[in-house]
Amino acid sequence: MANHGNLYGPDFTFLGIPRCDLDDPQSFAGLDVVIVGAPIDSGTSHRSGAKFGPQAIRMGDYLPHDGERPHLALRVDALKELKVADAGDLMMPPGDLVDSLKVLRAATEKISRAGAIAVVLGGDHSVASADVAGIAAHRGKGKISMIHFDAHADTGDLQMGALVGHGTPMRRLIEAGDVRGDRFLQLGLRGYWPDNNTLNWMRDQGMRSYEMTEIHHRGLTAVLDESFATLTDGCDGVFLSVDIDVVDPGMAPGTGTPEPGGMTSRELLEAVRRICLELPVVGIDVVEVAPPFDSADITAILANRVVLEALSAIAKRKSGTPYSPIQNLLDR
Repeated sequence: MANHGNLYGPDFTFLGIPRCDLDDPQSFAGLDVVIVGAPIDSGTSHRSGAKFGPQAIRMGDYLPHDGERPHLALRVDALKELKVADAGDLMMPPGDLVDSLKVLRAATEKISRAGAIAVVLGGDHSVASADVAGIAAHRGKGKISMIHFDAHADTGDLQMGALVGHGTPMRRLIEAGDVRGDRFLQLGLRGYWPDNNTLNWMRDQGMRSYEMTEIHHRGLTAVLDESFATLTDGCDGVFLSVDIDVVDPGMAPGTGTPEPGGMTSRELLEAVRRICLELPVVGIDVVEVAPPFDSADITAILANRVVLEALSAIAKRKSGTPYSPIQNLLDR
């Protein structure tokens, strides 16, 4: 199932953490988190390049890749305090999107059944239709809710005549019953899509979409407070999906469909921290990092920090020790 190493470029793990092999159950037995790369961009509708995302996210750090990362504010080292390993990249042949997604679905189901949280490094956002479905196959259809950061709704019926693509995964998940529409929240939408027919379909499913203007006027804290009540109502776990284009392209230019007017990198990182501190997260993907369009690696560095922020918050939640964002750093 898993490639022995990385599909594109040198073979190394996420920040030097241990390696595991999804074809060897003993190698990931008892882990808290399994990181896996999904290097596919056959689902893109504009600029390709996200297949190089997993490699860029793994290396997007100026510190030594020594398997250690003490978090300044949370006072945990997730790479030490969690049992976390990197399974490398899945074998995803370019141009074979449907079969590639089947491989990913099987991988996340296997990780979930082993009791670990799957952290998927994309890849374009078509991967969400598979990684969430794999976890739902284990935990039960409709038993996990979803919080989705994105400039785009990704709820199209067809993408250039195809059912699969990075513009359709959320519709596929809801249609399959993997996630309930009324437990599916989106943050950061903006721009010039989707059309009225798609918006009407979203409304009919009970979806809740927070457009950037609403987030700006109400504040991210209020929006997250409201979201958390919905996400934990009748669901056993939460899947966090982060399309890096939710961030303004001035701070994250390395993506295939950049849309001006997005979140700041700080807003995204703080939102990810809160979600993973306060909610029972059962799966994560970070997608649409396209290194060919990056500038000074700032998009890859941000995506790396999204993963680290999530892992650090998961470790803090597991520790059971309190955290206050306004407490003096030296008194924690």
